[in-house]
Amino acid sequence: MKLFAMRWFERDKEPQRFYLLPGMGGKARRRKELRHLRWSLAVALVVSGVLACALYLLSR
Repeated sequence: MKLFAMRWFERDKEPQRFYLLPGMGGKARRRKELRHLRWSLAVALVVSGVLACALYLLSR
């Protein structure tokens, strides 16, 4: 039983591998994340402005 328990916690000899496609790492990834951040901020500002105008018009 002890032998089975030791094997249970044994680390894999083959490490988990992952492969990056073009645009998934380095400068391209940072550029893509920055573009997403800018677009999300722009959309948030537009939605916020529309809601502010709607609330202003409803409260008049």
